[in-house]
Amino acid sequence: MADARDEPLVLGIETSCDETGVGIVRGTTLLADAVASSVDEHARFGGVVPEVASRAHLEAMVPTIQRALKDAGVTAKDLDGIAVTAGPGLAGALLVGVSAAKAYAYALGKPLYGVNHLASHICVDQLEHGALPEPTMALLVSGGHSSLLLSTDITSDVRPMGATIDDAAGEAFDKIARVLNLGFPGGPVIDRYAKEGDPAAIAFPRGLTGPRDPAYDFSFSGLKTAVARWIEAKRAAGEEVPVRDVAASFQEAVVDVLTRKAVRACKDQGVDHLMIGGGVAANSRLRVLAQERCEAAGIRLRVPRPKLCTDNGAMVAALGAEMVARNRAPSDWDLSADSSLPVTDPHVPGASHAHDHMHETDGENLYS
Repeated sequence: MADARDEPLVLGIETSCDETGVGIVRGTTLLADAVASSVDEHARFGGVVPEVASRAHLEAMVPTIQRALKDAGVTAKDLDGIAVTAGPGLAGALLVGVSAAKAYAYALGKPLYGVNHLASHICVDQLEHGALPEPTMALLVSGGHSSLLLSTDITSDVRPMGATIDDAAGEAFDKIARVLNLGFPGGPVIDRYAKEGDPAAIAFPRGLTGPRDPAYDFSFSGLKTAVARWIEAKRAAGEEVPVRDVAASFQEAVVDVLTRKAVRACKDQGVDHLMIGGGVAANSRLRVLAQERCEAAGIRLRVPRPKLCTDNGAMVAALGAEMVARNRAPSDWDLSADSSLPVTDPHVPGASHAHDHMHETDGENLYS
């Protein structure tokens, strides 16, 4: 049996949105998951402000990396590689992470891996449930994405099956929470109020579920509008808005569509594993309904614990470690952020000479 110390030790940096995440993994074992969130700084604006997020990443980067190294009980020179989210995400926020990763990798003489944010959300499940089956169907639901992805090799082959046409699920949660005056972010607070409400109280629409609609695509714009108008009509009539019932009925409409389409995709593609990730995967009702429908369809469900569903550095480190383990080519030093990096690019490899170039500094470690 191989010594665990022979598995790649990788540090991952995630700055695609409003959380500065730094994770350290050894193979598929999580050693550290340090996060510095700027969500409170965005709350007064009712959403994420890119410039505020970028400045917060700059301030948090070095302390968060130092905290992760301390938590993991390793030193920077022990690392076998540095992984970083190269996209998709907010351009300015991504640039902070990519710049930091390049600086550390260069100073340490370590290979650099620019990886895909969405592929990282899939790979993080390896830290909880072991190696991903191949193929795996993944339902990723967050503030910016609602996607169905088929992965046959998380480092090189991730295929989009369906995606958001307009509002993503997480975005709809935020907007309805705002209409209900529940604050930001909307996901956790809607989930909390929904537990005390009746999910069948109000018949809100299920978007793109007709016979002629795209089988795997998502649209929550119509639902968001329908809920907002229902609330406005109640207020205009001078009636009290049943916040808990609205939250429960809205939430049920979202998770009904998400789980229905995900199970259908698994059946259609002959895949018997479904992984759910992204921030909305922390939603308690989504987890329960997905489990019920997967069990009924004979599909094994894999969902990481809530902390690993939201944006974090551990997921980036997990994908980076997989890149090292499978001998994927490192990225070049001219790696840049790509706010619209397609999921079909799980990582951004360098040119054929990248590996040699990456180790030019091995003889003179610049990091003391």
